[in-house]
Amino acid sequence: MARWRIVARATGLRVRVLTEVAGEKILYLESPQGRNQAAADYLSTGVHGDEAGAAWGLLKWAESNLQQLSTGSFLIFPCFNPAGLRNNTRHDHRGLDINRRFDLAQDPITAPWRKLVSERKLRIGLCLHEDYDSQGCYVYELCPPRQSLSSKVMSECTQRIAVDPRRIIEGSRAQAGVIRRSKLPPNFPGMPEAFVLWQLGCPITLTFETPSEFSLDDRVAAQAAFVAAALKHAPTP
Repeated sequence: MARWRIVARATGLRVRVLTEVAGEKILYLESPQGRNQAAADYLSTGVHGDEAGAAWGLLKWAESNLQQLSTGSFLIFPCFNPAGLRNNTRHDHRGLDINRRFDLAQDPITAPWRKLVSERKLRIGLCLHEDYDSQGCYVYELCPPRQSLSSKVMSECTQRIAVDPRRIIEGSRAQAGVIRRSKLPPNFPGMPEAFVLWQLGCPITLTFETPSEFSLDDRVAAQAAFVAAALKHAPTP
């Protein structure tokens, strides 16, 4: 967060407190009034604390794209689960998986998030994750078929880590590392961030996964490249 504060000072982003739980503040960054009235690019990582490559990848992208951050409209969650990241665990300080609780209006973390996001107009939502079982990079896409952009994005962000070759990933059909779906599998144990973003009006959400057993440097580079490619191909509102 010290490095994110440097990014904020260099770009004019405002550092805000989403909520405070167990004595710890969960922070986000947003473009200042004026810029934030435009449809914002939503960037989020650190929901699962044992997926460090995603958190560092977003920071790497930000530090390399100060001009874009200075002129665009952004809503950024750089570390949604600081306790989990510190302790290298998927779960939060309560032992819960936040990414199964974004639909809960009474949750002390996701409730203020829902209020904040519902008040914003978003252009695209990028949720950055990692997967212990992955054999390469892959992405979940939620969007109208004519706005599909994942194939282009994946072709530009998989130089360091190849596309996951599996045809079935986490129970869903995959084609060249792209999983397109409009509903969750049966008996899915809760609502993840990307689905609730979509339900709240974000027209495109992409959940990117790198293999957490691969080199950290390669994972960080792949995550940063994904953010750059996804924002490049995101449709103009």
